Amino acid sequence: MDKYAEQTRQEFEGWEEFYAKPVDEKLDFFKSDGRLFDIIYAQQFDREYLDYFCNLADMIRVMAKTKMGQKKLRHLLPHKRAMLYFVQPSTRTFLSFQNACYILGLSVSEIRGTTTSSEVKGESPEDTIRTFASYVNLIISRHPEAGFAEKMAWVLNQTERPVPVLNGGSGPDQHPTQALLDIYTLEREFSSVGGLDGKKIAMVGDLKRGRTVRSLSYLMKNYKDVTLYFVSPEIFKMKDDIKNFLDKHRIPFYETDDFEGIMPAVDAIYMTRIQNEYSEDPSSEAETHPQFHFKTKHLSMIHPHCVILHPLPRRYEIEVAVDNDPRAAYWRQERCGMWIRAALIAHIFKVGQEIFDEFS
Repeated sequence: MDKYAEQTRQEFEGWEEFYAKPVDEKLDFFKSDGRLFDIIYAQQFDREYLDYFCNLADMIRVMAKTKMGQKKLRHLLPHKRAMLYFVQPSTRTFLSFQNACYILGLSVSEIRGTTTSSEVKGESPEDTIRTFASYVNLIISRHPEAGFAEKMAWVLNQTERPVPVLNGGSGPDQHPTQALLDIYTLEREFSSVGGLDGKKIAMVGDLKRGRTVRSLSYLMKNYKDVTLYFVSPEIFKMKDDIKNFLDKHRIPFYETDDFEGIMPAVDAIYMTRIQNEYSEDPSSEAETHPQFHFKTKHLSMIHPHCVILHPLPRRYEIEVAVDNDPRAAYWRQERCGMWIRAALIAHIFKVGQEIFDEFS
């Protein structure tokens, strides 16, 4: 049997006080020269940034369709190196970030579990991240602990070698780049019906622990006349912090357990699975809650322009036959992640303008 040393716990003066601050008071700390540097929270994206990233992602995907365009993209950042530190299982986020790096020419290193790093010898996560910063120019993190990416960025920004940290998912807390790709998907899907402004969006399933719907909710403050419908079992209702945020920004929302009742009213349905990996006893959550599943019969109940989203992976909450309907956008949504993350990395390394110049 393998034996692992107990993880070293390091104390950093000022961290607890910083972590306790409201997010709005921390945003400037994760900028450099007035620009985005670390991407930790969805709240870092305002409407100007969101529109910019969507446009940049569109240009990257157009360039990538040709051999010459691909060559130009790969020559943007061949001098940069990225670390994918994914110690929580991931398929889509990992692959989309990895391929976003490849599109722009970055070299990529990866660690997919703490059992393959010196953390098995007791090294602290903070020292592990500082080690990465010695070798790479960008750290992309996926971790089961809420606040992990924030602390790592906070630590690195006080060293002689700060490198950007991108939060690829931190426990049941936030997933800002997923929210970014969700906005990109919605804007593309709604391009023929006036964009995202004025739309009604239903979020369905495990809203309590679904970091994707939490992060997307934060971004709604950037759009006009958006209404949210939180559809879930009682035990998985959206937490008060998100509802308080929506109240503060006067974004109307409604809570209901009547999924079929709201279907005809909404422009988008964002499905989620039950996040029982965060349960202390996953076997206690064996119930799949079929009344919150989207079934083939529901296709006749929604608008012709209604968009069906899912961050994936799915389990039973969307019937496979639904995939064939043109309103099922979740596989397009998945692919959008690669392009929007490439746009984000291009901006972080200040080569976005070079891409825009190709179209001027």
